[in-house]
Amino acid sequence: MRIAMIGTGYVGLVSGVCFSDFGHEVCCVDRDPDKIAMLEGGKVPIFEPGLDDLMARNVGAGRLTFTTDLKAAVDGAEAIFIAVGTPTRRGDGHADLTYVMAAAEEIAKALTGYAVVVTKSTVPVGTNRKVAEVMAAANPDAAFDVASNPEFLREGAAIDDFMRPDRVVVGVESDRAGQVMSDIYRPLYLRDFPIMITDLESAEMIKYASNAFLATKITFINEIAALCERVGADVKKVSKGMGLDGRIGNKFLHAGPGYGGSCFPKDTAALARIGQEHASPMRITEAVIQVNDGVKGRMIEKLRDLCDGVFNGKTVAVLGVTFKPNTDDMREAPSLTIVPALVGGGAKVRVVDPEGRREGEDLLPGVAWCADPYEAASDADLLVLLTEWNEFRALDLTRLSASMRKARMADLRNIYNRDDVLDAGFVAYEAVGR
Repeated sequence: MRIAMIGTGYVGLVSGVCFSDFGHEVCCVDRDPDKIAMLEGGKVPIFEPGLDDLMARNVGAGRLTFTTDLKAAVDGAEAIFIAVGTPTRRGDGHADLTYVMAAAEEIAKALTGYAVVVTKSTVPVGTNRKVAEVMAAANPDAAFDVASNPEFLREGAAIDDFMRPDRVVVGVESDRAGQVMSDIYRPLYLRDFPIMITDLESAEMIKYASNAFLATKITFINEIAALCERVGADVKKVSKGMGLDGRIGNKFLHAGPGYGGSCFPKDTAALARIGQEHASPMRITEAVIQVNDGVKGRMIEKLRDLCDGVFNGKTVAVLGVTFKPNTDDMREAPSLTIVPALVGGGAKVRVVDPEGRREGEDLLPGVAWCADPYEAASDADLLVLLTEWNEFRALDLTRLSASMRKARMADLRNIYNRDDVLDAGFVAYEAVGR
């Protein structure tokens, strides 16, 4: 099957590459000529483990191409995916659909035959019907169906999520569109991965409801962590005890400095806005947003306490600035709140991150970037573990403590054991909820 993928951001590029690995002929489109030149040169503009090798294999097989020419990519395509950005709109928290609607209009004008236009971007309920309206207005003679196919990719594990999904959700209104979508995902169907065919609105809502629920789990355990610190309980043990209940499960019950990334902050804000617009307030989601913002502030106070109540004049080593490991994505990362607070308070901040420097240099002015944790910790007053990269899970704690001016650690991901840290020479250790 011939597929056009409009947008080569995280979702579009991963999806396009994986579809080509299914055996489909995929053409990925982007307006940015520099990005297309990079992709044609075999370079991946994002960090996602395994994506570069998978892309090279399918380009070599002739199944995957890149272009800035949307009309050429759409010509003859049986399915056209819209995978452009839907950033949070300033002022009201709603998803900005400018790029989605612009893509829909351009696709309509380029259509030469029947195609299914599939919204892969995360969009508010009702967007796909608006896409159909925009397309019909742009080209009344166009033959098409609109489908909703939300993505559920975790950054850092996106290829495995695409190839071995918990489910694939497809919203359609016609049998013809449903058959096209079934044919696209046939390799997964043959391996018994669940393909859920539903209506447009339900597919759109599944995406928002899923992300809001996961964000709620993270925020709930962070509130429990704060209480654990007051009553003397250990949130890691509490999380384990909760997670053993099959009705709850152990995923997303890890206390930390709050959720970030490209999905949870944007999607919870959008869902809250959708509820307000339809006179059905999402009170739990609104509380989740508020509590998550507060978690970051609580982490700053934890660091301030470790610095004798003042950041000024202190040297702080921060390990990890991306919102999670195995990605270079810093969107809404806790570091974007915590690190500026350190710098603004007068601390000298040194930063280490395996993949975060490319974005971080612009987003975190006033910090020094170091090659490894030991360089960053030299003569420092505080070591902060902010992102749980594997490289930070087995550090030589004795070497670190010996090199620091004051060996104090804030383990905001609960990676280490308190006794092990103190036995290695640290004089103070603070975790989250322990």
